[in-house]
Amino acid sequence: MTRWARRLLVANVGFFLVTLMAGQAPALADVVNALVLVPALILERPWTILTYAFLHADFMHLLFNMIGLFFFGPRLENALGGGRFLGLYFASAATAAIASLFTPFAAIVGASGAVFGVLVGFAKYWPRDRIYFWGIVPIEARWFIVLLAVFSIWGGFRSGGGVAHFAHLGGLAGGWLYLKVLELRSPARRFRKKATPSFGRASAADLERWRSIPRDSLHPVNREELDKIMKKIDEHGPQSLDRAEREYLERLSPGK
Repeated sequence: MTRWARRLLVANVGFFLVTLMAGQAPALADVVNALVLVPALILERPWTILTYAFLHADFMHLLFNMIGLFFFGPRLENALGGGRFLGLYFASAATAAIASLFTPFAAIVGASGAVFGVLVGFAKYWPRDRIYFWGIVPIEARWFIVLLAVFSIWGGFRSGGGVAHFAHLGGLAGGWLYLKVLELRSPARRFRKKATPSFGRASAADLERWRSIPRDSLHPVNREELDKIMKKIDEHGPQSLDRAEREYLERLSPGK
């Protein structure tokens, strides 16, 4: 578990426990209610554009969001770095709040929009990785995102259900826009150039550095990714690596 993914998990669980206690403490309930997003009141309560993402309606609501953060957050945080990962998370939460203006008087809570942004990031870097929908049906990450977007659009124009579909759609859009901005910034382009100075070719020094990555100190998810890439090198040669795989190895390499 990476640093910021872990902290976000703890914060969400902590806020949920506070909301449970609020049922027995009216003063605390007033504080919690002040953190809930009501889109029509954003200008009066601007802090709610982010605070709502730490509140959840019930345990299952919290559980499903935290499962998404737990499985997809650490790998993405390692790919982006802590600061950019947090930026993606909160940018997605904010755009989800703005998209909720389509339901101006609904009380919106939950980290779904932020987690949907994390899913967009995962699908961008590992589009062909399989996600098991409902833990059963395998689907590639890129098609899973398309499915979520279609479902959110369809659900958003249906009444009732108690699900903030427009917020979900806003989270997807916000995550995509945030990553697009990162791509267009010149520092990001310089980083990619530094990480892959001769894309498609690797020197003996590159291979030695990659093989010296301290595998045992990595998170199990990152260890699995490293093993998969090194197996690809052994079977097909370093020229078979794509840009994302080269950048991944460079970030994990000693001294990087």
